[in-house]
Amino acid sequence: MDLALLVEQALEQVSGAADENALIQVKASFLGRNGALSSELRGLGKLPKEERAARGGELNVAKKRIEEAVAAQQENLRHASAEQQLTEAQIDVTLPALGLPLGHAHPLTLVENELIALFSGMGFEWVDGPEVETEAYNFDSLNMPSDHPAREMQDTFYVEDGIVLRTHTSPVQIRAMEGRTPPLRVFTTGRVYRHDSSTRHSPMFHQIEGFLVDDRVTFTDLKGTLYAVVRELFGADVKIRFRRSFFPFTEPSGEIDIWRDGKWLEILGCGMVHPNVLKGVGIDPQKFQGYAFGAGIDRIAMLKYGLEPIRVLFENDQRVLNQF
Repeated sequence: MDLALLVEQALEQVSGAADENALIQVKASFLGRNGALSSELRGLGKLPKEERAARGGELNVAKKRIEEAVAAQQENLRHASAEQQLTEAQIDVTLPALGLPLGHAHPLTLVENELIALFSGMGFEWVDGPEVETEAYNFDSLNMPSDHPAREMQDTFYVEDGIVLRTHTSPVQIRAMEGRTPPLRVFTTGRVYRHDSSTRHSPMFHQIEGFLVDDRVTFTDLKGTLYAVVRELFGADVKIRFRRSFFPFTEPSGEIDIWRDGKWLEILGCGMVHPNVLKGVGIDPQKFQGYAFGAGIDRIAMLKYGLEPIRVLFENDQRVLNQF
């Protein structure tokens, strides 16, 4: 075979390859396993011994020239492709910049802010309190005896003896009443903790708590306040049911249910502040009365926005959060 002619044909086809796929095929036809030059290299063993070295040197030179040509053409094709992409995908710098996606409030924050606005508009003062509490504030001051079931380890997270993660926001009531003289109109919001986890419960959740203490406070005041709040949250036509209940720190006690999806669902607990609670903070229950209420912000959000189970509120699923 005429090597000069073979190399000339190879270089011509390499330079004519219009893209990398065509170049790969050309390379294979000459340098591949069954390529023309490869066949010549395999045939060296059939030549007389004295001719092998010279022929082998010629074949290696031919192979090197073809490989160099392939590499050069490959670089040319890549450069041309990059130039084409730059030409076709030019950026119009006169166009307005794309806006960055803005963050937005979490559904729990939306509900909490709505509640804060409602009670602030009614003249209630927002106060805060610690999440790590003493048993005295979390239980004793709220008329819970030492043998109350809620104080057991299966319900309460104990940090150490006498110190717990607060199981409700009610201790803030005690702290807010201590050393102050009625009239008092106070509420708080925040995280609370209980040893409970299910589709409807979380070990950490959020509550709103409030109370009003004055010398002329009745159960009617309590019902009027809470009915107004529930109607603001769920609409003026929401069906509301008030039923009797029990809480150690209120007497009498009640719960409010709303009618949703063909059934009654509990929305909050409330009642008149127990005389023992008032006595504990130095307020004379013969002179002053008060009402208190508490609700789970998470539960309100679940009912208001149709979110279930409760873990949806804490998974940071953008498909859910982007709806708000």
